[in-house]
Amino acid sequence: MVNGTVQTLTIAGTDSGGGAGVMADIKTMQERHVFSAAVVVAVTAQNTLGVADFMAMPKKMIDEQFKSVAEDLKIRAAKTGMLADVPTVEAVVENLKKYDLGPLTVDPVMIAKGGARLLSEDAIQTVKTELLPLATILTPNLPEAEELTGMQIKSEDDMKTAAQKLQDMGVKNVLVKGGHNISEGKSSDFVLLEDGNSFWVTSPRVDTNRTHGTGDTLSSCITAELAKGKSVEDAIRIGKRYVSATIADGIQVGHGHGPLNHWAKIEGENDDD
Repeated sequence: MVNGTVQTLTIAGTDSGGGAGVMADIKTMQERHVFSAAVVVAVTAQNTLGVADFMAMPKKMIDEQFKSVAEDLKIRAAKTGMLADVPTVEAVVENLKKYDLGPLTVDPVMIAKGGARLLSEDAIQTVKTELLPLATILTPNLPEAEELTGMQIKSEDDMKTAAQKLQDMGVKNVLVKGGHNISEGKSSDFVLLEDGNSFWVTSPRVDTNRTHGTGDTLSSCITAELAKGKSVEDAIRIGKRYVSATIADGIQVGHGHGPLNHWAKIEGENDDD
């Protein structure tokens, strides 16, 4: 059967250290039993210690990658990650409108673990006005949610307010990642669904610096589950459980913020789930 295998697309930058970006996306999607294609919009020189440099791809190359994928593969869900600058965001938005790529998860990557900016400040407004209205799910961490909403987030109530503000910008479903910054001893994320329902997803805190690529992995897992036909709520819950497993069952790579263990399994899950 032509294109019978479930296929997804990541639209993001590379990570030469292998822990984040397109590399983390493809590893995650592979482990979640879907086939992943990629549109590389930026190339970074980085490792677990930080980002040394990056370069955005020319618009022509971005366009050609989208065209090559769309004319041959059947993409059932897509995600965006690092988008670098205004021209890149605009090129991605143009192609997302041109091709049917299924539900879209937007991970608004702005700053790397080591502090390097991966989205130019002038591109934030372009993301807000052009990309967010296309998102099925938006998955910002607290600093990203603060940048997008213009508010400080210091409490669980603030997370709820931020989620509503983001939904008011045109996003259907919002997942605000609290990490360990709001709830002591646990990682708490707030979800606001398109129908107005909301819930928290939590997991125990793991004391580790092996967290490089956490956001990429979560958004990729959500994308994979959406491609398999899961509901938004189920995809988010599975994503949270998978990321928790990849952190808890750590691997030893590099001298800094190490990568997750993408081989990790969700407890009680069958291999074909």
